[in-house]
Amino acid sequence: MSVAGIDSHKDTLAVAVVDDQGRELDRTEIENSSRGHHTLIGWLGRHQPTRVGIEGAGSNGRVAALRLKDAGYEVVEVPPQLTAQARRRQRTQAKSDPIDALLICRIALREPELPQIRPSGDIEDLRVLVHHRRELQSERTRAASRLHADLEQLQPGYQTRIGRLTAERNLDRARRLLSGDGRVRAEVARERVRRLRQLNRQIARITEEIGVLSATFGSGLTTITGIAELSAAELLAEIGDIGRYRTKAQFAMANGTAPLTASSGRIDRHRLNRGGNRQLNRIIHFVALTQISRSPEGRAYYERKRAQGRTTKEAIRCLKRRISDRIFVTLRASALT
Repeated sequence: MSVAGIDSHKDTLAVAVVDDQGRELDRTEIENSSRGHHTLIGWLGRHQPTRVGIEGAGSNGRVAALRLKDAGYEVVEVPPQLTAQARRRQRTQAKSDPIDALLICRIALREPELPQIRPSGDIEDLRVLVHHRRELQSERTRAASRLHADLEQLQPGYQTRIGRLTAERNLDRARRLLSGDGRVRAEVARERVRRLRQLNRQIARITEEIGVLSATFGSGLTTITGIAELSAAELLAEIGDIGRYRTKAQFAMANGTAPLTASSGRIDRHRLNRGGNRQLNRIIHFVALTQISRSPEGRAYYERKRAQGRTTKEAIRCLKRRISDRIFVTLRASALT
């Protein structure tokens, strides 16, 4: 029995193979390209690994991971946090691509609960749209900040008359405020107004596409208090196929809602888990805040944890784990129907 590990980068794939005791059998570096992926499959064929772990299976190693899956290999994602932890336990704590590939092998060997790679298809299309929407929102925020800086120079105190610069009515007011001003800064500001209008239209169109595509999955996530249609789409985009996770505990570890034990003596405490998918964790965090403020059930659970001696942050973490479990159960049920 052997296990392979791949540390993926934009140009190269560092590959290593270990036996069932974690002893290195072979290593190589292969070009991260279509030709290189063909070479990789041939190279792995000489060792016949039962499992392949890839760090970066959602980014630089995505295409290679899909090629290996199509070739019949079991391919799992190795989170970079696990590789970093393993590196810190090394005697020298040295870092190089071959060293990381070897660590990834050993992680894939000892961690049976690592998730499978995300599937392609409609769920990947949804993920692309969700990420593109986030990029456009970030660009809109930057453009609004620059317009704000221009307006402060052109019309000091303008903010008492004009509110948030991403709203269409406020962009209309900004345009009227700049009307007739021939200064260069005013012309640049008018261009920013036009760009913000364009971004608003793009975001609205993509949001509609996301809603239509998300509805085809029938996930049932919107039955959970605090999860609206857009939040459900973002969750689906980040989770992919819920079948990648065998248990609620595995899913919670993957999204960072499984608190880490930090107890000593009579003190029973859990600390923040900074691992897992942080985007997924962020969405669950906002769902928890919504449940505390708007859901009698969520509020009661939170208050119960506070009465047990949990701090505010610890009680929120407990609620987040509860929400994670509910998401897991809901998606598994929808997958079975």
